[in-house]
Amino acid sequence: MLPLFWDSRGPLVEHYMPRGTTITSASNCDLLKNHMKPAIRSKRRGLLNTSVLLQHDNARPHTARATAATIEDLHFECLPHPLYLPDLAPFGLPHLWAT
Repeated sequence: MLPLFWDSRGPLVEHYMPRGTTITSASNCDLLKNHMKPAIRSKRRGLLNTSVLLQHDNARPHTARATAATIEDLHFECLPHPLYLPDLAPFGLPHLWAT
């Protein structure tokens, strides 16, 4: 598994995890504290003095209490991710493809 964090200037963290590993709240917190923050500090100097906006999907490891607490402790701002609504996604409606 390859968790990848990036910004508009390119990749910040590429963290290769052993085969069969899954992302849990604990591993997500570890990635944020021990990999993401140091990468921002070294690759995007001064960014930690302003505001880090973090956007992820609504997967359980990303929305867990421990993860939310870690994001708050790191002073990152978490942007809300819209819910998946298939009735609003035109690519999911084949009848709209017909011309």
